[in-house]
Amino acid sequence: GYYDKSNSDTYMYDPFLVAKRAGLLTSVNSAENMLEKVVSLPSTKEGCALAAAFALWGNKMDLSIWPADSENSSLDVFANILHAADDNLLHDDTDLLTARCEVLRERGDGKIDIIVDNAGFELVTDLALADHLVASGVAQVVTFQLKGHPTFVSDALEKDLLETVEHYASLSPEKFPHAHAAGLRWQKYLNEGKWVCHEDNFWCQPNPMWEMPNPLRADLKERCDLAFVKGDANYRRLLGDRYWDYSAPFQDVVGCYFPCPVCSLRTLKAEVGCGMDEKQVERAKGLDDEWMVNGRFGVVQVGTGAE
Repeated sequence: GYYDKSNSDTYMYDPFLVAKRAGLLTSVNSAENMLEKVVSLPSTKEGCALAAAFALWGNKMDLSIWPADSENSSLDVFANILHAADDNLLHDDTDLLTARCEVLRERGDGKIDIIVDNAGFELVTDLALADHLVASGVAQVVTFQLKGHPTFVSDALEKDLLETVEHYASLSPEKFPHAHAAGLRWQKYLNEGKWVCHEDNFWCQPNPMWEMPNPLRADLKERCDLAFVKGDANYRRLLGDRYWDYSAPFQDVVGCYFPCPVCSLRTLKAEVGCGMDEKQVERAKGLDDEWMVNGRFGVVQVGTGAE
């Protein structure tokens, strides 16, 4: 098995490694443009909102209206970019998210977790979000919660994250200056303990997240100021893969039991959901018969965590 040291053929063997490395190699072209923008985000609510939007939408973000001189641009410009990104949001708690981030920025000792889903370009967007959280002072430490062993083809393990950072740091600074610079920053964060990796087998299991084992639950409750839950598979586990009323409040379904404040960034790829605005759902149904499963629509949802 995966943990059997006596069997060199299977010990720590990742059957998806070739596919994940292919995803890593093809991520760079898309990431180069995004990483140029992320590093220029202001240390404000707008900057935090845009970093989250990048983590949600990735290369679906419309960057055509990005200002040429972003460092000296007004916040209205960034607000316009954000508005362009929220057309397909079926619920948007960005204001709650940025308010929480501002509290942590003012406090100066924020501990933020990102519960990671997939390797490849999606993982790069997670790293970009973590980059901004640290650089802007929202987070003192970002902990990446990663899968303990390979289960599905693109599951992100600690070794995938470290390989991604190493690959980006080794890129040509002439050909990919922004991706290369990001890789060097990420290495520094890891070396300085500003980024921490934590693997847990729970993240590979089908169990609902309300069945989180006590040690993991206690750690999040005591240590974590805000957890980002990324991806559709993790979202389904937040809901126990059960059919909830689409309009049932996220706080009542998830925020009431999760061990710490939580923000879900999800593009819809499965027919379960909650906390979505009824008018937006009707609009989505009218626009696209496959609105629940094709990733066109998304949600930014925030819960307070259990008292």
